[in-house]
Amino acid sequence: MASGPKVLLLDEPAAGMNPSEVRALTDFLLEIRRRFDLTILLIEHQMRLAMGICERLVVLDFGEVIAEGTPNEIRNDPRVVEAYLGRGSERLQ
Repeated sequence: MASGPKVLLLDEPAAGMNPSEVRALTDFLLEIRRRFDLTILLIEHQMRLAMGICERLVVLDFGEVIAEGTPNEIRNDPRVVEAYLGRGSERLQ
């Protein structure tokens, strides 16, 4: 952060974390984004983290873009629900 970057690139920062640690990481990233006025580019499978810090998401399924939009749009996209939770699932948590 010392050099004043405008973009922070993160690849699976929540890998191996328990739910409590993911909440702490979410709070930390929100604070970093606010304090340093950063754009965060995040690759993440922890949907709770992605939905908690991202203003815009692009969702891939086997390398193919299946949805783009706000967290609310993504949460309600049937292709995303099916790809990540399987048939019969109603919502992303």
